[in-house]
Amino acid sequence: MTKKTKFYEIHKNYNAKLVEFAGFEMPIQYSSIIAEHKAIRNAVGVFDVSHMGEVFIRGEKALEFVQEITTNDASKLTPGRVQYSAMCYPNGGIVDDLLVYCISDKEFMLVVNASNLEKDFNWMNENNSFDVDIINESDYYSLLAVQGPESKNVIQKITDQEVNLEYYHFMKAKVAGVEMILSRTGYTGELGYELYFKGDEAVAAQVWNALFEAGKEFNIQPVGLGARDSLRLEMGFCLYGNDIDQTTNPLEAGLGWITKLQKKSFIGKEAILQAKNSGLKRKLVPLLIDEKAFPRHGYDVVVNGKKIGNVTSGTVSPMLEKGIALAYVESEYAVEKSIINLLIRGKEVPSTVVRLPFLTK
Repeated sequence: MTKKTKFYEIHKNYNAKLVEFAGFEMPIQYSSIIAEHKAIRNAVGVFDVSHMGEVFIRGEKALEFVQEITTNDASKLTPGRVQYSAMCYPNGGIVDDLLVYCISDKEFMLVVNASNLEKDFNWMNENNSFDVDIINESDYYSLLAVQGPESKNVIQKITDQEVNLEYYHFMKAKVAGVEMILSRTGYTGELGYELYFKGDEAVAAQVWNALFEAGKEFNIQPVGLGARDSLRLEMGFCLYGNDIDQTTNPLEAGLGWITKLQKKSFIGKEAILQAKNSGLKRKLVPLLIDEKAFPRHGYDVVVNGKKIGNVTSGTVSPMLEKGIALAYVESEYAVEKSIINLLIRGKEVPSTVVRLPFLTK
């Protein structure tokens, strides 16, 4: 049975286009993906991302457990800090990418992708040799992402304390009179905040309505998952199931920066080290097309008629008005400024390997 978030009736009242996503009925768009995308880039918008998973790790060895199952160095975290990380299988394939919230050295919140929640939760339990409590509290939490250059101005109007969070930091706060975790995070590349809180539909409506009242002067907009995807792609952020999965390792996906091979140990370390030492056979590259051609997941990448890879994510950037894509290609072609072709409807369309992000301020 398809689940509904606490904001479901609100979405219906906005006449949102609802689709099944990760077991939930979620808004893909309200007005248009391009308009919602530009609202985030230019002002402020709100996403319902309550489908995401929140798993709490509690116990004396909580830090040791998180260190073992994630690729980044969780020992660098202090209470109030957040870290982007990944979990890997012993063969180096990616279980999921996630956020690690350090509440204390004995308590962490792991925020995982909705479609991977059950798999991730089982994986954590299978690898719990540290006698920690692993508690899935996803059903109790609502999550709103307030993103865009005006996001701080909106949040500050309805928060009980000064909002001066650095990027990837969080605090406990009352927003719209509701106790919550307020973090300066998001997957859009803009200034933004994420609001984690418990409560029923009435509490959810209280927070939503307060945000939209406070944001009225900034022309705040509700934003669906369609624009969330185009926003993250303009920044070159990976999406699990498209750009990363159990068949990709973090290094070829460009996630070496969250893969701390100097750490004593973590699941998958040996395989990732071996892949690095033997030389990566393929790499994920950003591709820019000079025309409005629409690259899609699965399209072939070719050079001189020879297939050298495939597109994992693609769209026409609403801000650049050009086609952009992420693609795995053979390593010898993963060189900035290389020209390689995308096979789009039987036609070879040239694209250039560029540097991320696609959209620079």
